[in-house]
Amino acid sequence: MDAYLFSQYLLSGIVIGLIYSLMALGITFIYSIMKMINWAMGEFYMIGSYVQYALLVTLLPPERWYLALPLAMGAVFLLGVVTQRLLLRPMYVGGIERRDEYATIITIALMVFFRNLAIVLGGPNQYAPKDYARATTLGTLPISGNRVVALVAAIVLLTLFSLMVKQTWLGRAFRGAAQNRVGIQTAGIDVLRLDMLAFGVGVALAAAAGALLAPDFLVYPENGAISTFKGFEIIVIGGLGSIPGSVVGGVLLGVIEALGSVFIASAYKDLYGFVLLIALLVLRPTGLFGERERTV
Repeated sequence: MDAYLFSQYLLSGIVIGLIYSLMALGITFIYSIMKMINWAMGEFYMIGSYVQYALLVTLLPPERWYLALPLAMGAVFLLGVVTQRLLLRPMYVGGIERRDEYATIITIALMVFFRNLAIVLGGPNQYAPKDYARATTLGTLPISGNRVVALVAAIVLLTLFSLMVKQTWLGRAFRGAAQNRVGIQTAGIDVLRLDMLAFGVGVALAAAAGALLAPDFLVYPENGAISTFKGFEIIVIGGLGSIPGSVVGGVLLGVIEALGSVFIASAYKDLYGFVLLIALLVLRPTGLFGERERTV
């Protein structure tokens, strides 16, 4: 393989990896604030792709994707806020002792419910959104218009999220809750409201990934399953609870899959991430950016 083709596949891996990182970022952000794993993240990814597709088919032309994307994220954000308020808040105010088990049962039930609801409303069919833009070149490398849109949108979303976390009052509150939920309440912060916002933001990031990947990965009820697995791979690779680790792990996974598909075989693309995961767990069990838990 010459350097040109290598660069092309490397670019493709980086683009896909950045979008994967949106899913992983949503998972790790919810975990950091609420100390729970949302097993239904793939279904929020799926809902985002359906909402994006429905908007572009019924209300907006394909070139208005930049309106459909925030609308899809906003719709899933509201759905996440309502879901957290009605189903997950009892973990913290209802005297539930085994919160991990409660969260697992609720989110798995949501996964089954949303997936079957999508089958009832849209059928088991696969839908292919129209291309967002025409093919272009990045430097000297050809790239599809969909990938360009996805790359730009992913970079913008990751940048906005970083600015929100680091530069705003809300971001400081989120960081405080991630460090000490009890301590942040003594400062007068309503941590239950923060939980709602954090869950909404997390699932909105997953919805963005689903919307951006819809033209390439199609829209159907089970389209979030693989992305969920990849999201969990990424947070283990990058380190659970680490936001930089989610981005770096996503890019690394995307590049490994892209190059492995070329140098080895495309049929085993999903296997390469697990090989990387196992190797990393042997060498660094806490992940690239993870820290060992303090026991004393």
